[in-house]
Amino acid sequence: MNADVIGDEDGFYSRAEKYWKNIPPTVDGMLGGYGHISNIDINSSKRFLQRFIGEGSGKAGASCALDCGAGIGRITKRLLLPLFKVVDMVDVTEDFLAKAKTHLGEEGKRVGNYFCCGLQDFIPQPQRYDVIWIQWVIGHLTDDHLAQFLKRCQKGLRPNGIICVKDNVSQEGVIEDEVDSSVCRELSTLHTIVQLAGLNVLAEEKQEDFPDEIYQVYSLALR
Repeated sequence: MNADVIGDEDGFYSRAEKYWKNIPPTVDGMLGGYGHISNIDINSSKRFLQRFIGEGSGKAGASCALDCGAGIGRITKRLLLPLFKVVDMVDVTEDFLAKAKTHLGEEGKRVGNYFCCGLQDFIPQPQRYDVIWIQWVIGHLTDDHLAQFLKRCQKGLRPNGIICVKDNVSQEGVIEDEVDSSVCRELSTLHTIVQLAGLNVLAEEKQEDFPDEIYQVYSLALR
């Protein structure tokens, strides 16, 4: 990628912000009309994540997690708050974070921070997080900005902490989505960006049981 596909970088980001401002703050809105896959997604993510947290040598703690591209808190509510004492949320759309405060209900009291910021500009607090969860949002970053963001995330990890990336993966090449101003990368490109960020892939898993018509989805645990 990137200049050839994206063209005007500022426009790439501003078009995405405009798109999400017009999306309803619902689970179905967060998932592009595929709200019915949320349970399958969350259950798979929980199995994947639980391999890396808890008691034992090399395992991440359960004190604090960061939900990147958090939207209204679908993942914070169903995946992260049940596993961590405190969860921070970051999203570029202010209305989504406002909605999260009601969507999360009583458990929302354990959200430490609501950060309204694009990930290209977001700097995680150093050594705060056991897990940084980044799902269905890396397509909104250029290659350079994604590598830089992952580097900043690494600095945000506590001892034995991990970064989890879960996202669409193309069969070949980079595919641009002009509707929401994003890109979908092939797995080898994502591996290259991870290497550029100085991270290693601890585990990689293809999501099962999603509808055939959507992109394949992979989860990567990084450290």
